[in-house]
Amino acid sequence: MLRETETIEFKKSTAELKAGVASVVAMLNKHGRGEVYFGIDDSGKVLGLTIGATTLRDVTQAVVDNTEPKVFPNVEVRKIDGKDCVVIEAKGANGPYLAYGRAFVRVGESDKAMSAHELETRMQNKKKSLWENEISRKTLADVNEDAVKDFMRKAKAAKRIDFDFVDVKTTLNKLGLLDRGELTRAAEVLFCDENSMEVQAAIFAGTDKLTFLDIKSFKGNLFSLRQQAEIYVKEHMKWRAVITSGPREEIPEIPVDALREAIGNSLCHRDLANPKGNEVAIFKDRVEIYNPGFFPDGVNPEDFFSGHEHSILRNPLVAETMYKSKDIERWGSGIKRIHDECASAGVRVEFRRLKTGFVVMFYRPKWEDGEGLGKDQGGKSRVKSNGKSKVKSNEKVVNLMTSNPAITVPEIAESLGLSLAGVEKIIRALKQQERLRRVGPDKGGHWEVQG
Repeated sequence: MLRETETIEFKKSTAELKAGVASVVAMLNKHGRGEVYFGIDDSGKVLGLTIGATTLRDVTQAVVDNTEPKVFPNVEVRKIDGKDCVVIEAKGANGPYLAYGRAFVRVGESDKAMSAHELETRMQNKKKSLWENEISRKTLADVNEDAVKDFMRKAKAAKRIDFDFVDVKTTLNKLGLLDRGELTRAAEVLFCDENSMEVQAAIFAGTDKLTFLDIKSFKGNLFSLRQQAEIYVKEHMKWRAVITSGPREEIPEIPVDALREAIGNSLCHRDLANPKGNEVAIFKDRVEIYNPGFFPDGVNPEDFFSGHEHSILRNPLVAETMYKSKDIERWGSGIKRIHDECASAGVRVEFRRLKTGFVVMFYRPKWEDGEGLGKDQGGKSRVKSNGKSKVKSNEKVVNLMTSNPAITVPEIAESLGLSLAGVEKIIRALKQQERLRRVGPDKGGHWEVQG
């Protein structure tokens, strides 16, 4: 027999959708999970619903638009006693949650308004307990030791740490990523290859998401995700060769430093408790870097252009770690750096708040119409792109080594689809050009890219 509980609520129809959203947050505030069934009355009798073309979308939108922090539910049609019912299934640990500006909590089979005192207490407790501080289910055995060693090399080179790598446990403890010897969630996303992080990347044929030409899903630790996303965009955007009296120069349509900053910030400042992944979307007219994390209330992206505004960190542990390896900079400089790089290159960039997160939009210059070519007057410019990778193989090797100095020759060959002999030939050429040198043995050493 069907019955209501502290995690199950029945509603006769979607006419009670507003009350259903309140039930969602009430159950999340009490148990962190809950289900609301539309098409069943209070007694458990299945009435069923007539499902329209937009029913599921409307129900989903009602939950997302009217909850704070945003709740992203699973909404589906379930056949119960031969009749169609709509079910909202939600999970969340980022409470206290509000529905239509009010906080509710589940008491038995009812939703009760939360008192001002209880709401204030929960808010204070939330400040003390961030998601990244929670104990991870992963163990030290799940940590990618090479990723930790690579991080240490970058942090030492940046002179932002004053200790050497001894072992994984000692290093993570000194970085503040362990809690009584156990991994925190921050350590999990930073250094474990299997975690909740994901980046979805795609190339679209036009200016919308109707037709895609390529789609990828990247998994791995945060530093690996950054590398994969960065390489993906660099390999699929336009590059032009500027030929003057000196050496030929390869210039990207979007400044690489701005792109790298946007990807790093999107991973660092995302809502880690949100199961939705980061996204990299390449359209005909723009490149979008999206993260499921809301821009702080009370400030606008433009406020950071001057460099005087201070950053508001959603994930302090993750941010502090990425700062040490120089993967991000402190004090809210990321947006300013992106803005300044694009302004210098004549590339339009937009920072946009969305109902589901935050996106940085780089507008691709129309080189074929002469847009963005003003700085090269006096030299010949040749654009190289047909929607596929046009980065020279040696630059791809340099990009991989810059992102991961510990990468091996076989790993480079596999990543770029080249032969071992081909990669070794490129490495020899780079060494002759004094752009590359090897530090240490083949096993345990690392690459240093010069300039």
